[in-house]
Amino acid sequence: MTPEHPDPTSGPRRLLSGFSMEMTGKDIPELEAATPNIPPGTPINVTFLGNEDLGMRVAAASAVKAAGFHPVPHISARRLSSATELGEFLDALAKHGASGHVFAVGGDPATPMGPYPDALSLIASGVFEDFGVGTVSIAGYPDGHAEIDDRMLWAALEAKHAALAERGLGGEIITQFGFDTTPVLDWLAELRGRGVDLPVRVGVPGPAGIKRLLGYARRFGVSSSAGIAKRYGFSLSNLLGNAGPERFIQDLARDYDPSLHGEVQLHFYTFGGLEATADWVAGQR
Repeated sequence: MTPEHPDPTSGPRRLLSGFSMEMTGKDIPELEAATPNIPPGTPINVTFLGNEDLGMRVAAASAVKAAGFHPVPHISARRLSSATELGEFLDALAKHGASGHVFAVGGDPATPMGPYPDALSLIASGVFEDFGVGTVSIAGYPDGHAEIDDRMLWAALEAKHAALAERGLGGEIITQFGFDTTPVLDWLAELRGRGVDLPVRVGVPGPAGIKRLLGYARRFGVSSSAGIAKRYGFSLSNLLGNAGPERFIQDLARDYDPSLHGEVQLHFYTFGGLEATADWVAGQR
């Protein structure tokens, strides 16, 4: 393509370079099947679900490492019953070479099960450094949070940013998935305006059945069904097909301005379809 007629896919391809994705403790067989379509060194997050135990989470992080990828185990603050449990988890990860980069998040329980009410308390505890953690990912919410107002969300994010810097830890932000790029880009501009310079991974729903996609959206309070259908280009009268994030990524690539929005890459929420997401990304790249 000439400069006067740029390749319209070049922007999406740039965003797809260096993407990350996630899996659960049960997804090791899918990880093995997906490995040929995932670039070496790709960050793969391992979720911290309430129905999985420490052994499953560690085994998954170890499998990510063994496959040649970069494990990013989640640590859900409010799901931890004690400092001992946190130490045991980090120690087990360290023994498998999987403790260098973690994702610290508050988690789902309304009441903490132990001494950690939020991700900030994990960072401020100093325990990460004791087990070789050098980088901590934290959460961002461009579409807001159903139970936390925006003022509190911004205050928490800025406090975590400051705590990471104070402790000499590297960091990045992984956003909750969304279906509309406008709030994402507005949020990124405000983030940079507030002086937060961490790289951001914008959460993107991987390809999924339309019913499943809408189900996850309702569960996480993201957008309306009608809004999702409009943005993704499918009809609510026919929910039998699949939908992928092509339009979202194209819109993001079109309007993304590094000078305004800073360093941005993509993070795929796989919704139990790790292999399907890897196949889809490989096809797009």
